[in-house]
Amino acid sequence: MASKDSIVALSSGRLPAGIAVIRISGPRTRFVVETIAGAIKDRFTMLRRFKATDGSVIDHGLVLFFPGPGSFTGEDVAEFQVHGSRAVAAKMLETLTGFEGVRHAEPGEFTRRAFLNGKLDLVETEALADLVNAETEAQRRFALRNAEGAQSELYSSWRRRLIHARAMIEAEIDFADEEDVPGSVSEAVWSDVAAMIREIERHIEGFKAAEIIRDGFEVVILGAPNAGKSSLFNALAQREAAIVTDEPGTTRDLLEVVMDINGMRVRIVDTAGLREAAGKVESIGIERARAKAGAADLVLLLEDMADPASAGDVPSGAPLLKIGTKADIASAGAGDGYDLVISSKVGTGLERVLSEIGARAAAAVGNAGDILPSRLRHVELLNETTDCLRAALSGQSQELCAEELRLAADRLGRIIGAVDVEDLLDVIFSQFCIGK
Repeated sequence: MASKDSIVALSSGRLPAGIAVIRISGPRTRFVVETIAGAIKDRFTMLRRFKATDGSVIDHGLVLFFPGPGSFTGEDVAEFQVHGSRAVAAKMLETLTGFEGVRHAEPGEFTRRAFLNGKLDLVETEALADLVNAETEAQRRFALRNAEGAQSELYSSWRRRLIHARAMIEAEIDFADEEDVPGSVSEAVWSDVAAMIREIERHIEGFKAAEIIRDGFEVVILGAPNAGKSSLFNALAQREAAIVTDEPGTTRDLLEVVMDINGMRVRIVDTAGLREAAGKVESIGIERARAKAGAADLVLLLEDMADPASAGDVPSGAPLLKIGTKADIASAGAGDGYDLVISSKVGTGLERVLSEIGARAAAAVGNAGDILPSRLRHVELLNETTDCLRAALSGQSQELCAEELRLAADRLGRIIGAVDVEDLLDVIFSQFCIGK
């Protein structure tokens, strides 16, 4: 796709910084670069003096030029590396956008041009967004593998198999009397379709693990009032994230901190103390606590060993660790019957809590080498694919079966962007930062 205008943006981080990287892409790139920096050599880093249109020097820095189509966007692309002050970056951007046909880029527009020019497919584009936003090692590995095409290749391979299956069925319909067409391909085709349904269903089952990698392993702290929930929450967060008092009902809403435990993103949630006799506002907090625990990946049920109190009914949907608290003041032998024993005040047992959370999070993700669906839209389209394949298997005529195979291949094509997805593009690329 040939763009009429060129786009420019600051592609590095927040200013001021040591270096600012300014990127330009489009048909005017070479002219602009040679006007500002003089003659350049393709794919070489060159030290240049950058001049404004009035001849004044803006800065000294490095310039790189990548001719299309062998660039990130598929167009002529250049990057200027200048000193990272706000004044220098602002003057460079003002000078670049002062050229006719050059404008500021919109969010994600560089990546959008890469997609439209066939440099990336839609799944790789989404993975690139995940890579830019990665905060943990697990997120980085997951995003990088998908950005390198592992997920796209899986979906493309299924689509190729469906296209082949449809071709065989249609050949049998149209050319059954021809000698070079097998007498019956149905058995082999439908056997492969059935196998593909099983493969896709196993793949869909991995979405929960992908959600944990991307959004975090959620750990909810439950217990009766004054069981030490907020003390543990603060100890894990290593700051005063929650108010701690001896008064029951101090915590009334959900509080959350995000941690990196062994390369995994983990969300720790503090909740209101569970009890029956509570005021209207506190009761709302208790209901929220129960609902949150019901959807959690792990529940830490805390009990004060020095003064045990029942937390009442605890949601049973998530794995649960029963933890005895206040080990520093509890009597000898009070820790019997608990999975872990801690004292948030003196730090006893906190390393074991973190270790257990990390182990549970790693187990929830499973094999880091698995290819997983990384977006809900992938899962929705994969479910539609299997629906079409089941309809094909149970079809009354080969013509209808072939049509269901076409629809299934279409759904897979929409995942990677091989089939019209114009309605999705604005949503996907709006999630990118400007300059990417």
